[in-house]
Amino acid sequence: MQKLTVLKIPAIAFGIGLASALGFAPLNWWPLTLLCMAGLMWMLLRAGRLRDAALIGWCFGVGHFIFGNNWIAQAFTFQQAMPPWLGMVAVFLLALYLAAFPMMAAAAAWSLHHLPPRLEHRRHRSEQARRRDKLKGLIPAGMEAAPIVPAIADPSPYGFIPLFAGSWVIAEWLRSIAFTGFSWNPLGAIMVAPGSAEPAWMGLTPLIGTYGLSGWMVLLAGIWLLAILPGTGRARWQRVGWALLVAMLAQILSAWMLRPLPPGPGPRILVVQPNINQNEKWDPKLQLDNFRRLSRLTGRPAPGAPPRLILWPEAATADFLEQEPEARARIAALLGPQDKILLGGDALIFDKAGDLTAVYNSLFALDSTGAIIGRYAKAHLVPYGEYLPARPILSAIGLSRLVQGDVDFRPGPGPRTLAIPGFGKAGIQICYEIIFSGRVIDAAHRPDYLFNPSNDAWFGRWGPPQHLAQARLRAAEEGIPVIRSTPTGISAVVDADGRLLHSLPWHQPGAIAATLPAPKPPTPFARFGNALPLLFALLLTAAGIAITRKLR
Repeated sequence: MQKLTVLKIPAIAFGIGLASALGFAPLNWWPLTLLCMAGLMWMLLRAGRLRDAALIGWCFGVGHFIFGNNWIAQAFTFQQAMPPWLGMVAVFLLALYLAAFPMMAAAAAWSLHHLPPRLEHRRHRSEQARRRDKLKGLIPAGMEAAPIVPAIADPSPYGFIPLFAGSWVIAEWLRSIAFTGFSWNPLGAIMVAPGSAEPAWMGLTPLIGTYGLSGWMVLLAGIWLLAILPGTGRARWQRVGWALLVAMLAQILSAWMLRPLPPGPGPRILVVQPNINQNEKWDPKLQLDNFRRLSRLTGRPAPGAPPRLILWPEAATADFLEQEPEARARIAALLGPQDKILLGGDALIFDKAGDLTAVYNSLFALDSTGAIIGRYAKAHLVPYGEYLPARPILSAIGLSRLVQGDVDFRPGPGPRTLAIPGFGKAGIQICYEIIFSGRVIDAAHRPDYLFNPSNDAWFGRWGPPQHLAQARLRAAEEGIPVIRSTPTGISAVVDADGRLLHSLPWHQPGAIAATLPAPKPPTPFARFGNALPLLFALLLTAAGIAITRKLR
């Protein structure tokens, strides 16, 4: 480490961070991500000072988030009020902020790792001081022996792995709540396979949540580290062998947790993906054509056909359904007598004088008469996307929110369950809301399924598969199926274990006709939420300190 120059160390950490993001969808090169995490831990173990460890963690985070969030730049190409190049600036600035969380994890793990030997060193100094005090007056002045205090010992490297895993869990949880939160791409998402196969270790999420799964990824990365730590060849491979055995046992537990429910009858659903691009959605000249695309894919039921729950995307209509009964009637004409439809649209908010003051990004439930039988307002809005923080200042310098319009969206009250006659209880999470682990369910009114209408047309090629991966983690955590409908993909039906049952590819119009999957009983995570990953983090931290003290 000493041979590396001051500039090389941050550059290597930045490069490792860039490579680590290749484990997320759509590439899913997760072994590379684990190797990069092992490389990060190796660098942190050799950091001589706390500030060196913090710098390494921050540089790693900058690279990790620049590459992992590259899709954000695509959103700026749809906003005429701002230049497209500002998108890359936004990605870079966001990465500078988000990198603070890997920096916290690195600094916390390094500090805790060096705490036991430093405490031991302090104890020796205190004992020497007490002995000198006892011998005062008994030994002539100038004849006292020089105190012998051993140098601070290097801590055992093995304890660092669980310490860093626990610190990473806490850092990801903090990232999900700080400044409204941005929990996109938790490390555990690398384990969500792009196809329908059961992802390795995803069955741990009902027990330890997504952030706990991220900590488990760090532990798996530690297997790479164990293979290169000092020791004889035999001892090294014994360590690796025991670690692989634990990983295999965890995989067996994961498979047991993901036991599928027996197939059974359920309501029929129709998930519609019209392939309407973002630059087409709000063009007044294309509104009629957009509705025709939706109606053609929805179709009309044959006489005597079973009832359908029809699911359209976020912002599926530009009409204001609460003020325009003719728009509701046009949609209701597509429904059979017992059909229901859930679709996204805007709800307008007026003051007492009748002036428009704000808008709710909403989900409406309509029946076959065109009556609104339920509405949900999105609670977790996207900063700079759906509202502009400090609007008077930022708008004065030419900045605008990404969603067109001059009136900001207002947040709704939070997770809510809608009773849909004939189709059970629907939990609603609009677009970005689905990424927040432990904050998607109305616990007092547990739904039978989650509907996640989303507009991923903003997100380029990388954003939609990453968004789907995080929705699948919510399904596994809560034991509730998730249904996604998007304008351009990826629309999907996910069962209560996070398996991908049906999906429509990116930018391909189509509809999924399927049976609504059944929910599972509440999982431990559904009962206790993020207390479980935080408890897991504390156990990892305690184990790391104990190992460091025992093996120093």
